[in-house]
Amino acid sequence: MAEAGQGEAKRYEARMRGKVAIVTGGARGLGRAVAERLSKEGAAVCVMSLHGESAQAAAGEIANKFGATIAVGGDIAVEDDVRACVERTVSMFGRLDIMVNNAGTIAVDSVADTSVEEWDRVIATNLRGTFLGCREAARQMIRQGEGGRILNCSSGAGRRGSGLIAAYTASKFGIIGLTQSLAVELARHRITVNAYCPGHVTSTPMWDYLAQRFSQLNGLTPADVKSGVVHEAPLDRAGTPEEIAGLVAYLASDEAAFITGESVLIDGGLVRF
Repeated sequence: MAEAGQGEAKRYEARMRGKVAIVTGGARGLGRAVAERLSKEGAAVCVMSLHGESAQAAAGEIANKFGATIAVGGDIAVEDDVRACVERTVSMFGRLDIMVNNAGTIAVDSVADTSVEEWDRVIATNLRGTFLGCREAARQMIRQGEGGRILNCSSGAGRRGSGLIAAYTASKFGIIGLTQSLAVELARHRITVNAYCPGHVTSTPMWDYLAQRFSQLNGLTPADVKSGVVHEAPLDRAGTPEEIAGLVAYLASDEAAFITGESVLIDGGLVRF
């Protein structure tokens, strides 16, 4: 039995062998966990991040632990940057099989106090950035003619609106709509398109910002903000980046070949429908 278990573990760790992936926002937080998981399972990975130095540092650490990893600095909301990232990845590794559009941003304010500039910043990064990643990945995968996997980071906020994060919520709802449309469009090319919708993963840099911002608005300490949201879900705890990465790895694998157009909640039961 032990030998069978070891064989299963080896198969599991190698299910991405021969695959090439891009993870945007891959230098930290959820994106870093996803990049590490795909690399651990055998994929060659490109870490894309807004700050080139962060991308280089993350890629170096992942490469030392697992395998072939490169870094690309660029803004996912800029067409030329996204195209260059795909081109660099294909130049280095010969192909692209998995595109994880993970990078995103958030703003916390009432609608009445939200400027047009802040609205546009969030929508550009989250929604236009995801569109550009999907488009450039789809073009490359169609040229290859061997199918592929596109994964888009939405949120529980993309399934149920909440106050003070209207721009973020609108962008994450939009990502689910984009995912569903592209799943239909790209099915004939054997490209699946799915979204993952994390709940409260309070150990990430984004949640550090959220806790600080909500503490300013509500008169609580950041620690109290995090503690409060942790208990909102029926499972009564926060999620971990590694749990989100596990879902992404499954959706990126051959085991998920018959799943497309879905937006999968991973939130401890917080949003239920």
